[in-house]
Amino acid sequence: MRSFEKQYPNISAWVHEGQVRIGYNDYDDVFLRVTDAGGVVWESTLSYQSLDEALAAMDAAIATWCAENGIELEL
Repeated sequence: MRSFEKQYPNISAWVHEGQVRIGYNDYDDVFLRVTDAGGVVWESTLSYQSLDEALAAMDAAIATWCAENGIELEL
């Protein structure tokens, strides 16, 4: 089994500067949320077949957002 850091390098790097939230709450129907000091960076809009699929989507979204905003994470 691969380590979390190897499986999801962008999530692993992100949590040093930002936050990730996994799970539903009482006030919205977003399962995954990525935030930084400026606010929400990404929210999931889909349902996922597995937690692995959900985390892979989050990892890809972080990578895309960083590329679009000229941010280089230390992986």
